[in-house]
Amino acid sequence: MSASLPPLLAGDEPPPFEIVNAGGASPLVLVCDHASNRVPRALHHLGLAPAPLREHIAWDIGAADVARRLARRFDAPLALTGYSRLVIDCNRALNDPSSIAAESDGIAVPGNRGLSQGQRLQRAETLFKPYHDAVARLVAHKHEPAIVSIHSFTPVFQRTRRPWHVGVLWNEDRRIALPLIEALRRNPELVVGDNEPYSARDGVGYTIAAHAERAGLAHVALEIRQDLIATLAGAEQWADSVGDALEAAFAAAGFAIASGAAA
Repeated sequence: MSASLPPLLAGDEPPPFEIVNAGGASPLVLVCDHASNRVPRALHHLGLAPAPLREHIAWDIGAADVARRLARRFDAPLALTGYSRLVIDCNRALNDPSSIAAESDGIAVPGNRGLSQGQRLQRAETLFKPYHDAVARLVAHKHEPAIVSIHSFTPVFQRTRRPWHVGVLWNEDRRIALPLIEALRRNPELVVGDNEPYSARDGVGYTIAAHAERAGLAHVALEIRQDLIATLAGAEQWADSVGDALEAAFAAAGFAIASGAAA
């Protein structure tokens, strides 16, 4: 089993997750499940060239920058994954076939093929479980928190251009989602997806399901198009726009989540 394998992370490598603003006073909890494209040295880049690891298959480009700014604006704690979704996807259940993908967007991932049960378990124990334990602690420290998950999506998928600038993903809980869609659509220049380009009803979003839906907590997932937030300037602009819309949505839904000064 995993105990007999060499450690996945060396002592000088970053931890499996990062917590920003752990003591934030807001009842809001932010999560970013695909924040990093880092791969443990022991996995030798998963057999991939450098270029694919810079692309969307490895992480949600720009999402972490947006999430960090929102954490500052709302004085909210934020949990970010420390390693690539290709090593193990922290937004998928462990029994999901895409949890450790042997292929992503048509690109083979050699380091994910032919894994033993012990190797899969080691990735879950080293990266997946610590991240979700950290999210659970942040949620447990709040009284009836609202949870917002930040992601990004590619502007083109299977040669089809996606028209949306931002998507709001929700399943049964409409408390934040519907006023957020309304707030975003007040800008006539924005194309806002309602469960587009992905749907929260497809059953693959593990983090929201595990930490919000099961407990009946208010929540929403946001998808922002990657070309809009790939630079720090773009991430800053979109964090401000999304922050304004979230603030309006929280107020409309009756949640006492106030905005501080944007940093």
